[in-house]
Amino acid sequence: MIDKTLFGDIDIVQDSIDLLKEMEPPEGYYLAFSGGKDSVVINALADMARVKYDAHYNLTTIDPPELIYFIRKHHPDVIIEKPKMPLLKRLVEKGFPQRQRRWCCEEYKERGGSGRYVVTGIRRAESYHRKVRGMVETCYNDNSKQFVHPIINWTDVQVWRFIEKYKIPYCKLYDEGWKRVGCLFCPFAGKHRKDETVLYPKYTQAFIRAFERLHADRKSRGKKSVDRWKDGEEMFWWWINENRKRDDKEQITLDLNQHKGER
Repeated sequence: MIDKTLFGDIDIVQDSIDLLKEMEPPEGYYLAFSGGKDSVVINALADMARVKYDAHYNLTTIDPPELIYFIRKHHPDVIIEKPKMPLLKRLVEKGFPQRQRRWCCEEYKERGGSGRYVVTGIRRAESYHRKVRGMVETCYNDNSKQFVHPIINWTDVQVWRFIEKYKIPYCKLYDEGWKRVGCLFCPFAGKHRKDETVLYPKYTQAFIRAFERLHADRKSRGKKSVDRWKDGEEMFWWWINENRKRDDKEQITLDLNQHKGER
């Protein structure tokens, strides 16, 4: 029996297990595994529920090396899905990702699972936009894909308590100050990430080369929008720093809202 004292009066762990049992399809679940803390929780819950599933990790080619190492060491059964094209090569074609134009997420992180029941680790506590998500819902891009979110109502504290109670291994990046793990230099990750341009100099140079090709390509096609930057390297540093400033403002708002909610 689950120890309720760790998770409050409502047995959220048993509720999550019951949901997975109730919705289990004959062919089993497609478990969307990101390697993050929420993924290791839904993986453990699927095992506790004794449901059938196959876990998949969508490789982006700009993944933190520590994350890939963690998955291969602790979750060798996870199927690593490789993309058709490296993300930085695609960036030259599509342009750099923006908050209102997250083509990278759609093409690299959200692929797979068509025709399946897909288990994810998304939670309402993660962002404003996820507060309106349902526990079970249909993918708006693919009607054949059904999402099941067993921990959608869990808080960060409950996630970590579960991990600690059941001694579940997790990626060491969390112990280094990361609150979310995922693509390097992601403009949507927030300021909680350390300065990745210092931690990963080889990836930084790879990004700069991609931005240089992007800048040169747009320049050769007469795109006036790139005139604001003298070259691709300046464009890259603008992209990084502009998003850091925006994240600072958004984090202040989130902190204020959280403070109000705690009073």
